[in-house]
Amino acid sequence: MATTMQAAVLHGREDVRIEEVPVPEARPGELIVRVGAALTCGTDLKVFRRGYHAKMIRPPALFGHELAGTVVEMGEGVDAFHEGDRVVALNSAPCGQCYYCQRGQENLCDDLLFNNGAYAEFIRIPARIVAKNTLHLPEQVPFEYAALTEPLACAVHGFTDSQPHSGDSVAVIGGGPLGLMILHVAALAGYEVIALVKHDGQAKAAKRLGAAHIVQTGDIPQAIEQTRALTGGRGVDIAIEAVGVPDSWQEAVELVRKGGTVNFFGGCAANTHVSLDTNRIHYNDITLRATFHHTPAICRKALELISSGRFQASAFITGHAHLYELTRVFAKLMNRNAEIKTAIVP
Repeated sequence: MATTMQAAVLHGREDVRIEEVPVPEARPGELIVRVGAALTCGTDLKVFRRGYHAKMIRPPALFGHELAGTVVEMGEGVDAFHEGDRVVALNSAPCGQCYYCQRGQENLCDDLLFNNGAYAEFIRIPARIVAKNTLHLPEQVPFEYAALTEPLACAVHGFTDSQPHSGDSVAVIGGGPLGLMILHVAALAGYEVIALVKHDGQAKAAKRLGAAHIVQTGDIPQAIEQTRALTGGRGVDIAIEAVGVPDSWQEAVELVRKGGTVNFFGGCAANTHVSLDTNRIHYNDITLRATFHHTPAICRKALELISSGRFQASAFITGHAHLYELTRVFAKLMNRNAEIKTAIVP
């Protein structure tokens, strides 16, 4: 194996450089994985724009976190994986010991360990992620499909955390990758899904992925009116916000019926504040929830869904590019074109 490799290094705002860096070596409990495919992601796009992520990455640092590949080296003590194994390594793993882990809320772990470096030829998988959140990949599943496991786990978590009941109508605000994943998960589970999107490409994708109704408009009052009309004016049972902007959070509250549930799935920027109609929330008995990240158990459910073939993984991979094209790919994504995810193939 070579001693150096090509890798994307984040240096600051909109400053990612492809550099030659040392190939990592496996320490005790670790794996080195040859990256088969790494996927672009809305979180990575935010990091690219901002130049950092408070919890995940501070420059200069290796970049990217959605990947699948092949094991090429095992550290001392690793016996669950062998050279040549096809794996999907998740981007984090909980400690298993803190207050939250002990209560089954591993996504809120006080010591959640994150890993970055997927946009590279090789990546080191930390021992904790090897032990808790690295999964064997069935032979029939392409690397680029398997790399969807992490975002799909977040989507599955968001939908199940909304506590749907049989026969519920579900409105999903946002036609980005995670909004589309949530609506697809809901549709596969047999729910009537209303997709609220702005662009033609998003509307087309939402229809393909199982949305029963498309509300396409950038005008929020109009979107609320059209969505409520689809339920006889009552409002939907569940509204899931998957954009991460204050206006959409407020919109979600207006979409639900009495006794309905709102899930603020989309994370807003730090120090963002939202004004909500307290009278409506209280007297209509509306449940407000928010869902963050995933757990090891949910990641396994996500990979099972991909492996089953029911999940339309191909619909989410709308482009392919080489590692050296990464900056161009992010520039295209910033212009909100029709692409959902691009597979970066080192």
